[in-house]
Amino acid sequence: MQKTQPIKNVKDIQRFKQYYLDKQQIRNYALVTLGMNTSLRIGDLLLLKWGNVYDSHRKTYRKHLKVLEQKTGKQNLIALNKEAVNALKTLRKLMSPVASDDYIFQSREGENRPLNRSQAFRIIKAAAMDLHIDGIISCHSLRKTFGYHAWKKGTPPAVIMTIFNHSSIDVTKRYLSIDQDDRDKVFLEINL
Repeated sequence: MQKTQPIKNVKDIQRFKQYYLDKQQIRNYALVTLGMNTSLRIGDLLLLKWGNVYDSHRKTYRKHLKVLEQKTGKQNLIALNKEAVNALKTLRKLMSPVASDDYIFQSREGENRPLNRSQAFRIIKAAAMDLHIDGIISCHSLRKTFGYHAWKKGTPPAVIMTIFNHSSIDVTKRYLSIDQDDRDKVFLEINL
């Protein structure tokens, strides 16, 4: 069985997001942008409601997203960065008005129902195929893309482990998808 991979090339990430903007699929753009910037598993991402990210009383986006993870049962507090907030703003403009209990990533079937996992997979897989992005790309690639780029920017694996709520550093190391190119770069840049 082959494992899902992160999107390692930053230009591919930009192309991936732009793909949805060009097609005017703002929900899908926001989905992949939030997925890559929050490290959430797809199940947790799809269950987000506007009240999780937007304070309707103060009319402002929250600084942090609080999530009780389905898989681990652990609470996770995630800072919402500029990319995530901008994607949410773009989506919210199109959906206005929205209520706090409305799902962010709504299915087109039924009223206020979340997008399901299989549809999210098809959305992500179609873009990866159309753009000829290398590797096995799926919903989990969004989470792995976050981890890989956090590691590449110098975040210690132990910190990434706590962000992912992993039980061991070995699990986190597998998520980082360190390949021979990453190893070669270390050797070639040392030059002692």
